[in-house]
Amino acid sequence: MSQPDRIVFACSCERTMPLDVEALSKGCGGRLETATQLCRAEIARLEAAFAEGVPVIVGCTQEEAAFADAAEAAGEGTGTRARYALANIRETGGWSTDAAAAGPKTAALLAMASVPVTDAAIVTLESEGVALVLGRDEVAIEAARRLADHLDVTVLLERPGAIMPPRKADFPVLKGRVRNASGHLGAFELTIDEYAAPSPASRAALVFGVARDGATSACDVVIDLTGREPLFPAHDLRPGYLRADPRDPVAVERLLFEAANLVGTFDKPRYVNYDAGLCAHSRSKIVGCTRCLDLCPTGAITPAGDHVAIDPAICAGCGQCAAACPTGAASYALPGAGDLVARLRVMMRAYRDAGGRDAVVLFHDVEHGEPLIDALARFGEGLPATVIPVGVNEITQIGPETLAALFAYGAAGALFLARARPKHPLDGLARTVDTVNAILTALGFGEAPVAVIETDDPDVLGASTRAAARARAGTGAAVPASFLAQPKKRQLLEIAFRELHRVAPAPVPVVPLAAGAPFGGIVVDVGGCTLCLSCVSACPADALSDNSERPMLRFTESLCVQCGLCAATCPEAVITLEPRLDFAAWDAPKRVIKEEEPFACVECGKAFGTKATIGRVMEKLGGRHWMFSGEEGERRLRVLQMCEDCRVQAVVNESFDPHDAPRPKPRTSDDYIRDRSKLS
Repeated sequence: MSQPDRIVFACSCERTMPLDVEALSKGCGGRLETATQLCRAEIARLEAAFAEGVPVIVGCTQEEAAFADAAEAAGEGTGTRARYALANIRETGGWSTDAAAAGPKTAALLAMASVPVTDAAIVTLESEGVALVLGRDEVAIEAARRLADHLDVTVLLERPGAIMPPRKADFPVLKGRVRNASGHLGAFELTIDEYAAPSPASRAALVFGVARDGATSACDVVIDLTGREPLFPAHDLRPGYLRADPRDPVAVERLLFEAANLVGTFDKPRYVNYDAGLCAHSRSKIVGCTRCLDLCPTGAITPAGDHVAIDPAICAGCGQCAAACPTGAASYALPGAGDLVARLRVMMRAYRDAGGRDAVVLFHDVEHGEPLIDALARFGEGLPATVIPVGVNEITQIGPETLAALFAYGAAGALFLARARPKHPLDGLARTVDTVNAILTALGFGEAPVAVIETDDPDVLGASTRAAARARAGTGAAVPASFLAQPKKRQLLEIAFRELHRVAPAPVPVVPLAAGAPFGGIVVDVGGCTLCLSCVSACPADALSDNSERPMLRFTESLCVQCGLCAATCPEAVITLEPRLDFAAWDAPKRVIKEEEPFACVECGKAFGTKATIGRVMEKLGGRHWMFSGEEGERRLRVLQMCEDCRVQAVVNESFDPHDAPRPKPRTSDDYIRDRSKLS
């Protein structure tokens, strides 16, 4: 008997939920084992499975500690750590009024758990506990006093009133106003105006000395008790910056507890990987794509010449930059788009193999989504049988390539569960949803198959998912695709949209899109184009190209990211962008936009330049410019019609200086007076 690739345990949790063994066996992708109390009475079965040395999938997340102990026990004596993964099949499907029909969804969740995800790199932040407490009155001084045993504190009071001096100078109390601030935990830098130190002889109230502007402060932690506008955008996501209303004692207490523990080494994920070589931000000081800069809520992204720079210590991981980046220069790492699409592929295939149809995928961030789904399962009707929840780090990390792949794999709808008051703006997600909805609707997937649910109420979640499940019934692809996920975003985007078009219910050749879409074409006024090829050198995605054999401008639409650098660079201003999804153009080879015969050198006949370019130069200079008038001017015009080799020979052999020409005699005031008198 052959050994299974993996063993899959589905537990009925003491028979509180039904298990569709037939559906699970078809879709789970391994040897199915069912149980009723795997975490207690039947734990020996799990230990025996661990001992077989194959991956194990367990359909329970509540008893993770018990399963970890069993895995550790199975590895004792062998030195081999048991490989296992967990999937929540109870709150997501088993505890629902639709539980009897949730077999395919359960199989899909178990199969998806078997796909490994690459771990993100780690960013290390170090804090030595140097803290700056900003405030206006005694609240800041009291906060510093309570933190003095844990942190090296300094108090900076902004335009204080009468402040009684502390009995002991255990920490500095200064006056000043923060002009600007930058940095993060362990590396803050502040510029302070109106800076002054108090006199040690201050009696009833602190008396400050002469103030000065432009003082600087470097610290590890900033504690803001001013009650004024925060120093940073999305301030609650800035590591090391703690802010509370000084009038709220409870908020101040929470802040003090958090601040006291900000000493030592702290690790955070590197949410976004960045490849500057793919960035389409700028070329030759001409700005092109600014999508990531426009969307970053924390200010972690800044211009840096022809590309941008992303500070991983400030990045809060919303992922909007990666979702919007058309080239893949910025890519999300928790998980990467390729890893996520690979999981969705396995999930949708298992769902269909188990007999499921019309799947609606519910993307949610784990911190917000799981409690709502749990509450809905425990106290409500639970999720519908066709709604499959997929937890991600941030819903804003999802880009158009992921949604295109999901619908190509056979999904009938997609939902995003957002907070009623999101941690950061959802502008990037809204653009993604609008763009993908326009494409899906045009391809026959129905109206608005992708939607956002903004709620903190489990009942609203339940009602919204049930309405979506009813609306999306029968709208998915009849014969879904099964392509493998690609690791690079642009490759993934191309194959996902091509496959989406292939399986679409009503495919059309072209879908017009709104400005800002990450793909499209260009329109070139060929009559005004001189084939200078400035656009080719400016294009960061190689969508525009030339031909080394003859003067030619070619365009590959599948590579165009609509950055606009070609239009901004073109000296004749003959290029305009056309956002669209032209499937025929994507499948076509490089399209020739303009082609001309090369100009032949008047001396040797060598081809160089183009007839249009040389002709335009001759037209603009001949007889119109003082250097190209008369007999000498004719010689200079002929030199312009020579190739680079013959031009040098003409200059050297004939001792001919193309720039040495008699200039017109300067006109003086007398000349103008004389001309005026003649007219009169």
